[in-house]
Amino acid sequence: MEVPASFVVVSLLLSCFVGTSYGVYFSSLNKTLIVTATPKQGQVLKAGEDKITVTWRFNKTYPAGTDSSYKTIKIKLCYAPVSQKDRSWRKTVDLLKKDKTCPHKIVARPYAASNNTFTWTIERDIPSAVYFVRAFAVNAEDQQVAYGQTTDAHKSTNLFEVQAITGRHVSLDVASICFSAFSIVSLAGFFYMEKRKGKK
Repeated sequence: MEVPASFVVVSLLLSCFVGTSYGVYFSSLNKTLIVTATPKQGQVLKAGEDKITVTWRFNKTYPAGTDSSYKTIKIKLCYAPVSQKDRSWRKTVDLLKKDKTCPHKIVARPYAASNNTFTWTIERDIPSAVYFVRAFAVNAEDQQVAYGQTTDAHKSTNLFEVQAITGRHVSLDVASICFSAFSIVSLAGFFYMEKRKGKK
């Protein structure tokens, strides 16, 4: 029995639609977690040196049992809009598997409704940018089911800055100065010796 061409086309379109629509959208998540972090608005922190203490808990204004599917909490460091501008590799996308807002993992912990705290030393490879902290509640299938964050919906409050390691250290600067001075002295000595040889 021959299958109509129109049926094949419709089947392909449906399969493509299902493939592209599969996934969790950030806009579908409830903000059921209350998240705070120690940096103050506008504070500047140094990568590799400073620490951030994050606390999180379930918002008890939601009905009991809302958090029944929560298995893990994933805490992430996220780019603020000002540090995403003209940087497509940091772009916010509603479909979370394509979202680049929160690429930096702080910690993942088994879910507990309250009394959650973690202190994190900012890793040395964190780039210079303006950030906030976000927490995702994840179910047994490792899908995001809820969230909370230290900033507002517009991501404009409680933002802080991280300064990356530049790669220059005082010891390296001192060493380079010493080598430069040694080179100059060596060159002067070479010319002096050549001059003496010439006179002889």
